[in-house]
Amino acid sequence: MITFSDRQLKIPKLMRPVYLVTAGQSKFDRAIPEKRTEELCIDALTMAARMIDKTPRELKKYIHTAYYGHFADHFGDQLLGEAVIHDRLGLDPLGNVGIKTGGATGGSTLWEAVKAVASGYSDCTLAIGWERMDEVPTDEGNNYISCAADKDWETPLGHIYTGYYAVMAQRYWQIFGKEEDSFRRTMAEISVKHHEYARHNPFAHAPMKITVDDVLSSPVVAHPLRALDCCLMSVGAACAIICDEATAMELTKGTKNKPLRIWVGAGSHTLRVADRRHMEIPLLPHETAEQYRDLGERFPGGDRYPGFTGFLATRMSCYYAYRMAGIQDPLEDLDMAELHDAFTISDIQSYEDCGFRPYGQGREYVESGDCYHTNPHTGQPGKLPSNLSGGLIGCMHAVGATGIMQVFECALHIWNRWAEYHGDPGLWKEFRREKPADWKDLTVKGAKRTLAISHAGVGSHVTATILMDPDSLLKKDA
Repeated sequence: MITFSDRQLKIPKLMRPVYLVTAGQSKFDRAIPEKRTEELCIDALTMAARMIDKTPRELKKYIHTAYYGHFADHFGDQLLGEAVIHDRLGLDPLGNVGIKTGGATGGSTLWEAVKAVASGYSDCTLAIGWERMDEVPTDEGNNYISCAADKDWETPLGHIYTGYYAVMAQRYWQIFGKEEDSFRRTMAEISVKHHEYARHNPFAHAPMKITVDDVLSSPVVAHPLRALDCCLMSVGAACAIICDEATAMELTKGTKNKPLRIWVGAGSHTLRVADRRHMEIPLLPHETAEQYRDLGERFPGGDRYPGFTGFLATRMSCYYAYRMAGIQDPLEDLDMAELHDAFTISDIQSYEDCGFRPYGQGREYVESGDCYHTNPHTGQPGKLPSNLSGGLIGCMHAVGATGIMQVFECALHIWNRWAEYHGDPGLWKEFRREKPADWKDLTVKGAKRTLAISHAGVGSHVTATILMDPDSLLKKDA
């Protein structure tokens, strides 16, 4: 049984407040042959500068260190790609480092940038991530990605991540879903929702107006997961500027952007099929041991935690991040979230790991309508909308950029600039995409606090990033 010392469970404390000042991203697509990776990164930095009324040259004068995230050197046929990007951005000879934690690379890159500012090493850092997934065939790309799995324990399951998640989906389905057709339809509703939200996002790779039946009739990739249950393989870049308070106030003075407080918690867990050691469920601030005492009785087979149905790394990243930022109950204290919906089943699993629903009850978050921008049952705002960008299923999964894209999307809601960028006819035209006649403003009105989950593999690395309006803090000493 896994046990931890009090030292290991100590809640991290930043040495000084850290702020997200601005962010930006490129267009995302399956292929962008007309632009080199460096140009996509320049696009992202240019947007970040423009958001605070600066030119890239003016913004770069503040950057002290840079943190670069991209998952696979294989895709771009370039080792040490971060050195190339650093050079092309004109940031030599400043210190920089590359980050690689699989699908969580974007979130881990932010984690490092935040720690550099929190420690006092830098007053202003650049976090930028990208992926070039259009220079190899899809099957080869899937093979590269699956190489991030444990070759001894995970790879024999299928050698593509859909195969790994299919086994998790089957196990979750057997324990908590009873293999009901209704559970499978709930999974499909997630795909419908995320592709629909992508229709209102000019950056998005895969906007679609589809139905549950369309998802259920799409090709099987690995049972029970079908093609429309799966995330995208995308090209693109995203960046964020992280600063101390004085620099943040200087950079944003007279602009529409308000510096946002940022915290990042992190966790890890290797899958090791059938070899996960048992442990007590790490409780989030709003949970009690009593509510899980009879879990195995209510859901036979669900008494062994973390088992094969949840992500311990997500739970641990939230365990730290919630307490760092003062979150007592995510449904009450947060206004929207961007979760790592690599597959429709992983979205449901993440609802439980993040504490939106207790373990075994994740499907209810969808069925209640709480995860929608507008609850389809009541017509009222959803309690805690998720993945309004379209997520990884509808918007993109350019791996190194994904976690940063999620934080960019969260920030736009707090800044009340989501519609300004997503509804901009010029941006739709620049990206050669047609703005739908029924375009909707998906801004979460009055958003003050948000969560973004950046997740790798089958939960090998996870970060939880919380953004807050500094006038709406929950913890005075945070």
